[in-house]
Amino acid sequence: MKLLSYIQNGGYRLGIHTDNGILDVTDASVVYGLEETAELSIQDVINGGAEILKRLLNLQQLAENDTNGRLQLLDESKLAFAPCVTSPGKIVCVGLNYRKHAEETKAAIPQTPILFSKFNNALAGHLETVPLPAASQQVDYEAELAIVIGRKAYNVSKEEALDYVFGYCCANDLSARDLQFRTQQWLLGKTCDKFAPVGPYLVTADEVGNPNNLRISCAVNGEARQSSNTEDMIFHCDEIISYISQHLTLEPGDIILTGTPEGVVLGYPTEQQVFLKSGDIVTVEIEKLGRLTNTITV
Repeated sequence: MKLLSYIQNGGYRLGIHTDNGILDVTDASVVYGLEETAELSIQDVINGGAEILKRLLNLQQLAENDTNGRLQLLDESKLAFAPCVTSPGKIVCVGLNYRKHAEETKAAIPQTPILFSKFNNALAGHLETVPLPAASQQVDYEAELAIVIGRKAYNVSKEEALDYVFGYCCANDLSARDLQFRTQQWLLGKTCDKFAPVGPYLVTADEVGNPNNLRISCAVNGEARQSSNTEDMIFHCDEIISYISQHLTLEPGDIILTGTPEGVVLGYPTEQQVFLKSGDIVTVEIEKLGRLTNTITV
């Protein structure tokens, strides 16, 4: 199932992506008399797990089989997308996690995952504009696979780790390189406002299958910049979840950004580095997850 959040009248609405349009969960619940799904948020769905997903699937089937046309699906192109996960307790990121990316930046191959964090101010939705920080002249893109945790996870094994995943989405780990490397701590350059777009959809784990073999790419103004596969990760999704859970408890709705492949501006020779500027359109695409697009502004 492909879930999404969008903004209407200043609040978040839950939607389901279908081949014919977006099913608004609240409207559909009212039409088909299903009170138990009428007020659900994306966090409610993540918390509810398989049982809630079963109810949403039933709702979707009712809508798809309705020959009376009682419910009108929404035109996706007219929606104001919210982040597909709206209130994660934690955003944990993995640095230098693609072998070729580490090589292009002339960094040593990590022996253990390099972890840093972003905060909720960095969240942004599909098609949302992302402002350039006034203090930075070197904003870079980073296409990333995001893991969304579905069950409380502490000290879980690698073999069991993927059982704790609710779903996956596209993410862009935008990075102000001049701020990132001002000190040995990366945080300042990583969590500027709207520096973590996620979406457009949160795709449930059952629909994705193996997350360690997905095509991933990034384009700027239609020009391909990154093109790889998650199999190039140094630490794969199951290893990452297990490692993090050995040190802190992961909760439903927590987001893990799993690293970026080669092709970022930072990896170019210094004389060829052209960082993002106002008006640039950045698109992250991951197999089975869709395309996440954001426009850079001043």
